[in-house]
Amino acid sequence: MKIKKKDFDIFNLSFLDIITCGFGAIVLLVLISHTDRDAPKLNVDKIEDQLNQVLALKTQVNSLAKKVDQRKKLNEIQLEDSRSLDREAQASLENLRARENEEKELIGDLDGLSLVQSTFKKISISPSTSNTFRDEEVGGIPVDSDYVIFVVDTSGSMRAIWDRVTQQIINILTIHPQVKGFQILDDQGKAILAGYSGKWIPDVPFRRKSVMKLFKGWQSASNSSPVEGVLTALRKYKKQGHTIAIYVFGDDYTGGSYDSVIANITKKNTIQKDGKRLAKIHAVAFPSQYTTDRFAILMRELTKQNDGTFIALPVR
Repeated sequence: MKIKKKDFDIFNLSFLDIITCGFGAIVLLVLISHTDRDAPKLNVDKIEDQLNQVLALKTQVNSLAKKVDQRKKLNEIQLEDSRSLDREAQASLENLRARENEEKELIGDLDGLSLVQSTFKKISISPSTSNTFRDEEVGGIPVDSDYVIFVVDTSGSMRAIWDRVTQQIINILTIHPQVKGFQILDDQGKAILAGYSGKWIPDVPFRRKSVMKLFKGWQSASNSSPVEGVLTALRKYKKQGHTIAIYVFGDDYTGGSYDSVIANITKKNTIQKDGKRLAKIHAVAFPSQYTTDRFAILMRELTKQNDGTFIALPVR
């Protein structure tokens, strides 16, 4: 029997199902494709917003950093101003103390000058002559010398009253109307300025001031005997035509004899052509409760034989 073939219909149900599924798939792909394109746009907008926020925060940070730097600089300026004020206050305080010290020194100068001038009342301050009367016990000191030498005992007992010693040197230099040069030796004959050993220190204000400043802190070995210092002064500083005054400052004498020392010094202090000795030798004693009278015994006779004067300052 001959089988009858059915007519084939391409648009049957199965075909429509396939077409529908394909179309759905295409729609789905279109939807998916469209979503993927929007997502990056949303991310870019979000990133731009965050970047703007970061830039804004950075701007704020920079602004705050500038303010911090300005505040830091201002604090440094204020700190420096404070330090400057502290320095000025310290300088003012030191200046005030210096003025107080100067005032004390001036008071000391006046006291010292009054003491010395009261001693000089017994004799004229004008240049002395061979007829000048002098009291053997106190007398006065003629101040006509062109050159002055100080022989100073630098022992511990003298160092304890060094301010008084310093002031008396200043007083003596002050009362001399004209001094061409001066010298300061210790009791061993060592000069205070090695560069001026055997020479005169010019008596000009700045030089006198610098030497006295050095004298205040001067330290030198001592045997509490002025003999070597006086002999050195006569040997190294003698010169014809110079009028010299030697001032011996001390508080004690540790030597063993008087007569031989006085004779030796007087011999060295030769009489010149004009009939005067090479130098007038004066002495200033600084007695205390701890010293003996040996210095006074020696210097009274030594100054008497060498046209000088012995002065004993009051005990303090």
